[in-house]
Amino acid sequence: MSMTDLEVQESELRLIPGLDVEVAETLRALKIASHDDRPRLVDTTMLFAPRSGGVKRYLLSKKAWLAENRPGVAHSLIVPGARHRAAADGIVRLRAAKLPFGDGYRWPSSVRRWSAWVAASKPSIIEAGDPYTAGQGALEAGQRVGCPVVGFCHSDPAGLAALHFGEWAKKPVQKRWAKLFSQFDRVVSPSRFIARRLEEAGVGNIVIRPLGVEIDTFRPERRDRQWLLNELGLSADARLLCFAGRPAKEKNVDVLIEAVQKLGAPYHLVLVGAGSGMPAEDRVISMPYETDPKAVAKIIASCDAFVHANDKEPFGLIVLEAMACGRPVVGVNAGGVAETVDDSVGQLATRADADAYAQAIEALFERDIEAIGRAAREKAVSQFAWNRVFEDLCMVYGDLTGDAAFVRSGDAHATH
Repeated sequence: MSMTDLEVQESELRLIPGLDVEVAETLRALKIASHDDRPRLVDTTMLFAPRSGGVKRYLLSKKAWLAENRPGVAHSLIVPGARHRAAADGIVRLRAAKLPFGDGYRWPSSVRRWSAWVAASKPSIIEAGDPYTAGQGALEAGQRVGCPVVGFCHSDPAGLAALHFGEWAKKPVQKRWAKLFSQFDRVVSPSRFIARRLEEAGVGNIVIRPLGVEIDTFRPERRDRQWLLNELGLSADARLLCFAGRPAKEKNVDVLIEAVQKLGAPYHLVLVGAGSGMPAEDRVISMPYETDPKAVAKIIASCDAFVHANDKEPFGLIVLEAMACGRPVVGVNAGGVAETVDDSVGQLATRADADAYAQAIEALFERDIEAIGRAAREKAVSQFAWNRVFEDLCMVYGDLTGDAAFVRSGDAHATH
């Protein structure tokens, strides 16, 4: 698509005086990239930070997959950062202020400027990964460029508002959420749970596309149980339960801690990242946040079972990663996790409280956890490998754009 009549001016993109050079260099890099005549998918979201989880892994996995399997498609990722910078890997970072107590997340201040940056990338299709500034900017950019915009619903803002502020906050947030998502040409939901939430809010044009897992990174061969026991100073009879993630309220880490305390010996809970800032607890071991996925995989694979107590999880990518590591999962029979975990790959607690969760853990260990772990790996590989996920998503992109490059593999345009 030609955008000769839609050139983005540098004056649209400045945030504060003194950033002229930074802005100009970033815009220059975008203009050079725009000489590529391939159709371009632009992903944009504010849910991308040094310590962010599933959304970031999804986007980076997509970028790598597209480069290998869709050489006829160009891909850009526009996210907040400490300064303006367009890297050679197609990731564009735009200066944004850090959220207080936001674990490294940044909040862009201007929808108009964000939309101008997305438009400057000359997209053929845009995918917005949140309903905030980036999502609103994506919609404006789509109108300006004349391209379709997909909204990927990675979270339930109304549910989070009710959890953090009370039920009074749910309705106004849901209303705003629905108004924004109703404007997308297509809404992607990672689970039936989130699809129902969208439908209840009056949103249509929904397709359900579960997330996936990097099966070569998260694999049973990384298991080294004796190494982990030595690291933790525990004996061989310990039963190691693992949770990895952010210490967010909705993760219900307190349920995991109380359940392990109720169970007592020989159970121990290993918290990777999620124990940050928490006081010391009996039978609970906190490990630092890991940026290296292979290091996370080694810890998870070396434990006996993975535990996840969030009963409102939109999907739960970390659960898939544990399954791919060959570990059984204890979840709650609610939310997106209940759509992935069943008796063949783990155990579901009836509700998210310590008593029910402790009973589910005990029930799992009365079974053959190694056989269940093998079944978990098999399910992750056969149903949730990224290749299957991205093939399906590219069908959505191809349908909306009418461009065969999104659904055609091969070496077309491979010289770019």
